[in-house]
Amino acid sequence: MYNVNLRAFLKSITVFSLILTGASIAGAQSITIPIETKDNALVLQVSPEKYLDIVYFGAKLSDKNEYGSIAKGYRQNSSSVGYNSAYTTAGTRNLLEPAIAVTHADGNKSLELKYASHTVTKISDDISLVSIRLKDSVYDFEVTLNYQTYFNEDVTEQWSVITHHEKKEVVLNKYASADLYLRAGSYWLKHYHGDWAQEMRPEEQQLDHGIKTLDSKLGSRTDLFQPPVFMVSLNKPSAEDDGEVLYGNLEWSGNYRMDFEVDPINNLRLIAGINNYAADYHLKPGVDFITPKFVYTLSNKGKGEASRNLQSWARKYKIVDGEGPRLTLLNNWESTYFDFNEEKLAGIIKDSKTLGVDMFLLDDGWFGNKYPRNGDHQGLGDWQENKAKLPDGIASLTKSASENGVKFGIWVEPEMVNPKSELYEQHPDWVVKQPQRPEFYMRNQLVLDLTNPKVQDFVFNIVDNLFAKNPSLAYIKWDCNSVMYNANSAYEKEQSNFYTDYVFGLYKVLDRLRAKYPKVPMMLCSGGGGRVDYGALKYFTEYWPSDNTEPMERIFIQWEYSYFYPALASSNHVTDWGKEPIKFRVDVAMMGKLGFDVVIGKLKPDELTFCQGAVKTYKEFSEAIWHGDQYRLQDPRENDVASIMYVDTTKTSAIMFNYLVNNRYNAGSKLPIKLKGLNPDKSYSVSEVNLFPGTSPGIGDATYTGRFLMTVGVNPDVRDGRTSVLIGVKEQK
Repeated sequence: MYNVNLRAFLKSITVFSLILTGASIAGAQSITIPIETKDNALVLQVSPEKYLDIVYFGAKLSDKNEYGSIAKGYRQNSSSVGYNSAYTTAGTRNLLEPAIAVTHADGNKSLELKYASHTVTKISDDISLVSIRLKDSVYDFEVTLNYQTYFNEDVTEQWSVITHHEKKEVVLNKYASADLYLRAGSYWLKHYHGDWAQEMRPEEQQLDHGIKTLDSKLGSRTDLFQPPVFMVSLNKPSAEDDGEVLYGNLEWSGNYRMDFEVDPINNLRLIAGINNYAADYHLKPGVDFITPKFVYTLSNKGKGEASRNLQSWARKYKIVDGEGPRLTLLNNWESTYFDFNEEKLAGIIKDSKTLGVDMFLLDDGWFGNKYPRNGDHQGLGDWQENKAKLPDGIASLTKSASENGVKFGIWVEPEMVNPKSELYEQHPDWVVKQPQRPEFYMRNQLVLDLTNPKVQDFVFNIVDNLFAKNPSLAYIKWDCNSVMYNANSAYEKEQSNFYTDYVFGLYKVLDRLRAKYPKVPMMLCSGGGGRVDYGALKYFTEYWPSDNTEPMERIFIQWEYSYFYPALASSNHVTDWGKEPIKFRVDVAMMGKLGFDVVIGKLKPDELTFCQGAVKTYKEFSEAIWHGDQYRLQDPRENDVASIMYVDTTKTSAIMFNYLVNNRYNAGSKLPIKLKGLNPDKSYSVSEVNLFPGTSPGIGDATYTGRFLMTVGVNPDVRDGRTSVLIGVKEQK
């Protein structure tokens, strides 16, 4: 299985260790462990009986010594034993939902974890790691809780390492990454649901007593119905710039589970981790089981600050090359689908140069010979170039791209297979299926068994061979279009390990690819938003939010993703979906990572001129969009006009996107919209940018102080006939 020896890692760097011996009962009474970021603190405390409890989670105190006095202020109920445990166990004193439940080698199901020791490791000026070792007093079983903080970003990653030295395997019946405890008067959960082309539909509700569970059981493409992100507001629903709110995201690309339990004394218990549905994990003695990381940030200044915390953290520490540039591109999918040849593609490559983008991206349909990939019913898994379409191979296309001064990228879906393929004929044991039951397909395909090392090698070699044969290959679009039906592995001995080991196998492949190709841009596609989480995104430069590229729908979809992910990671393509004019479609795609998927030859001359100019405008403001701070100004669900802006880190350049989202009579921007994130004492020029040829700006060029723009604002004059308006903001020196 996929694991890292955490203890070896800790020995390799300087640590400050506090170790409690069995005799130091008095010492246990005084041990308080504050886990601090710039503005927040999670405070753990060891009880006289050596239980580890959460005594505080909120704004940081100026005097660390006062944390030790927090617990005695709560007198809610003397029967609340274990409610606020830092990692709640099953089978002993706990009567609520556990974070961990096990069956020991002798069949006993009890577990009681007590504090043994902890270490505090300073990894960098910004990053610290607190590791707390808990042990059972009866069984040779232990858990290390890890809290890695990113001080300046107010972000924490939490995970657990589970190990034992019993005589035989122990079965993990539940094995969460994190167990948090929040105190407030009320709790408001905002989460998301959806389906293909209907991603990120928000719902918000007040949590009452009992358990609300968010989960996935899809195996692969697991975010299809419900992504592993949420926000919990304390005491009232949070606004953009007001309220206390916790954002969470499980870094896991498989089945997950998040439990929100309002306990009998009105506090909120939050448990997040791998879904234990059909997934009792058989753990051998001496092996570390490392759970996925659960990342969270707490803000007392509303949703906007929480978003910027996560976005900044993701760019610096998680997404591949998050502080680097992104490639604009032209994709052939919606212009050709499977119907293309070398000549047609050479023409589209020339169109890429004409348009002014950085790259041409070849999509599905380039492979398969015995079963040519002329549709989605066959050929998937047979990754040899189709000789009828590409007699000179991919090499001829990379050469054409080079001659036209653009880069070349390619689509793959290496985890999947069509039953009608040579791969399926040769290796039916590589396929996830129940041998005694009829096969059931999504998009006419099945999932390959990534628990099998031979399958891992096969998937790795698909991509590795593309780079070996085409050294100038500059981009990979990695798709994943099917969930798992009839989940069963011909390789896995313990079928209940399968769902978990499948994801470990996927990560092994991606680890190998990133070790060999550390910064090659890769898009995480997955049929749209079917696999958008920070567990996968640590291997990718960007993700595909949805196959739904209708621009009005995309405003709403991209808006909701923006709460949790930075703009440079959102791949937004201009297509022919919808009835909106080309300007509206391009403007919507520009609020992320810009791409095109249209037939350039069918554009009217003024439309082509506009698109060429839009690419230049995008690059002019790309630093603000990619690496700047994002501010949501007007919510599309509450206003006629949606408005969002990006301000670069020096506060010298910003761009404001405004869209009409209500088509009723006289809808539009009636009042000024207040900008955010500028320097109040500087002067800024304000002008309309990305104008369509032959049109005049609706607002005149003017200069204002940042204070005026953030106090009074500017009216973009969005209305019928001006449905999309972009405003550039530049510091005047």
